[in-house]
Amino acid sequence: QVQLVESGGGLVQAGGSLRLSCAASGRTFSSYAMGWFRQAPGKEREFVAAIISTRSTYYADAVEGRFTISRDNDKNTVYLQMNSLKPEDTAVYYCAARNLGSPAYTYRQQWSYYLWGQGTQVTVSS
Repeated sequence: QVQLVESGGGLVQAGGSLRLSCAASGRTFSSYAMGWFRQAPGKEREFVAAIISTRSTYYADAVEGRFTISRDNDKNTVYLQMNSLKPEDTAVYYCAARNLGSPAYTYRQQWSYYLWGQGTQVTVSS
């Protein structure tokens, strides 16, 4: 069973940057599509970004142009580079995995991901 472990969260001032990492155990990482979600206090968990292959990436409108998702299959790791951070980006960030063969139109749907990490806290101060 693949396990996902996020790291890289922390406290940063508005306008700053952070890079989140999600390391996956197991030898089948390349067979997964990966996503990042986040949950702010008092809000529902929401889609942030997804990567199917290195040329197929998707972003929520709120982070488009500021965040970049990437993956390194040799290191079994997916990254989320977050630039120009805003206080409204404050949340617990989760990485998730699903089968590559899942329908592309469902990449924003949490139910389509069946492996989840424990989350990492990102706090952006104003």
